Amino acid sequence: MTAVTRLVTYTDLHAAATSSQQLSVSARLEAELADGRRVVLLDDRGWSTSGMSGIPALTSTEDIEETARTVVGPDEPFGGMTQEQMAAGHWGYLAGVLGQQGVDVPARELERLPHDVVLSERLRAWIGCESD
Repeated sequence: MTAVTRLVTYTDLHAAATSSQQLSVSARLEAELADGRRVVLLDDRGWSTSGMSGIPALTSTEDIEETARTVVGPDEPFGGMTQEQMAAGHWGYLAGVLGQQGVDVPARELERLPHDVVLSERLRAWIGCESD
């Protein structure tokens, strides 16, 4: 059985919804496996931010990385649930997605994995980052 080595959130510019006053970003969370495979865990996340002007100048790689990790969860508590309950549900759901792909991993192990964020070239260019 293969192990999960890290979580990776891939971010990309949602060009149709982005302007000089608004940034719209999509985020896709994947689990990277020891054998090199990747399993998509969440592909329906993202966010937008707006301001009067100069959004690219006010947006940094670190801001995007922090926001990306937030939007892929766990979510904030609601409906009388605690943060611990929300986290347990989130990690349990992700472990279930992996289980459906034949990867058996405890939810607690997923929570402790490194979580990297990758910005697409298009997003990096929009915020004015140099290519690596």
